[in-house]
Formats: sequence, C-alpha cells, structure tokens
Amino acid sequence: MSLMSKLLMSTVVATVALSANAQPDSKTLLKYIKKSVVKNPQVKVNGVSVIESKTHKDLPGWTILLTTMQLEYQGKDINAPETMFIKDGLVTGSLVDLKTGDNYRDNIKPSVPESMYDDAHLMFGNKDAKHKVIIFSDPQCPFCQDIVPAIFKASRENPTKMAVYYYHLPLLRIHPVSDVLTRIMHVAQHEGKLDVVEKIYSLKIDPKETDMTKILAAVKSHAGYSVSAEKVNAKEVKEAMKADEKAAGSMMVSGTPTIYIDGEWDKMRDGYKALIK
Repeated sequence: MSLMSKLLMSTVVATVALSANAQPDSKTLLKYIKKSVVKNPQVKVNGVSVIESKTHKDLPGWTILLTTMQLEYQGKDINAPETMFIKDGLVTGSLVDLKTGDNYRDNIKPSVPESMYDDAHLMFGNKDAKHKVIIFSDPQCPFCQDIVPAIFKASRENPTKMAVYYYHLPLLRIHPVSDVLTRIMHVAQHEGKLDVVEKIYSLKIDPKETDMTKILAAVKSHAGYSVSAEKVNAKEVKEAMKADEKAAGSMMVSGTPTIYIDGEWDKMRDGYKALIK
C-alpha cells in the first residue's frame, strides 16, 4: 500500500466517524481532533470549543465550524485555533478552490462581538468615529513595527474617521521580552501616555531579554518613561494581559498583526488607508 493510500485511508476513517448532522457534538469533534488533527504524541488534547458556526456563499451545503482546541504541551496550556468544514458526515480542515488556489481556511474568521469595542481597549481616535479598527499586536514583531505605528498615526490625525482598539498579543516563544513590554504599554496607556506606547514599537532590545530591571531601563532611555516594577507586576495588569490573550483565542488569532476593520478581517493589513481619504 502506498503512503498516499495510507493517508487517504486514515482520512476516510476520520471523516465517516462523524455524525451526518450538520454540527457534530463536542465528543465527536474531540475524537476527530485527537485522531486526525493533533499528530504530535507529546501534545495532550484536553478539549475543543466551538466559537462560531458559519456558512459561506461559495460553499453551499457546507457548515464551517470555527473552534479553539485546548491543548497541553510540556506542562503549558495552549489555545490553538482550528477550522472545520463539515458536510454529509464528512469533515476536512481545508477546502481549496482549484481555480484560484485560495484555501477557504485562510479567509474565514469569526465575527467580531460588539463587546470588543470597549473603552479599556480604545487606544486612538474617538469612540464614535465612523470606522472601528481592532489590532492584535506584539511590539517586537517586525511586521507589527512596520504596520501598527502607521495605523496609530492615521487614527491620531483622523480621530473622527477611525478609532483604534488595541489588544496585546505577545508572542512569547519568539519574543520573551514582550511579556514585560506589553505590560509596560498597558500601564502607560491607562496613564494616558500614548506616546510611550508608540515609542516602544521602535525600541531596540534583545527579544530574549527577561530581566525586568534591564527592560525598564531600556524603556526609560528610549521612551523617557519611568515606571516601577511594582506597577508592571500588579495583579490587575497581568489579568488584563490574560484577558487580551483570551480575546485573541476567541477570535482565532494566532499571528500578529491581525487587524479587523468594521468587523471584517483585513487580510492585507492596509485597509485603514481607504478610511482616511
């Protein structure tokens, strides 16, 4: 039997095991994930939560489940997004348009709940601005450094046209330093020192740095902002970071920067330009 045949057989077994109902129950979804999605034996699958069930005009008869997998790896809890396309008792993680080569998996995101547009996350612009932009970002992410400051500037200069709602998503496995940096940004934002938030995007620092004293000194030198370790380590600050991480999970956000404009995912990350013409 060829390798391809073995792969196909495992896929068929996984698919026909699903209920013919449009939306399988959580037990069935969990079985599918354990058998066909998470291949690493070191990763433990603890659960799966359905964020949203959707349909798409180009995919008649298909139900799209946007889910979050609760995983455990090396003693750490991880919430990982997973998209499932379900039809007639079959399930697949990808549906590709043969004409365009587009994978619908890459183009479908959860709807933005109105609760995400709250005062605590309003960074720039007026809350009654014509357009609302949501950003999930890590200040050490190179793509964020290229894109996010420009969006901040556009909102500052056009406060009635666009409001920016900001969510911290430090990519700690790549940039451990962002753990402290994002908490400093949070404190600065809530002290009304938004210039500090912007300046941290141009901070040059070792992304692996974890020494609190060194990080605080670097921010003071670069942004002129002095803040105590006590404030940065405050319980409410850490809880705010966890809440932002949870919000990212609920939106199936795993990379930065992820941007939404008026509730729609801005895949190209430049849609804000059209808002200020």
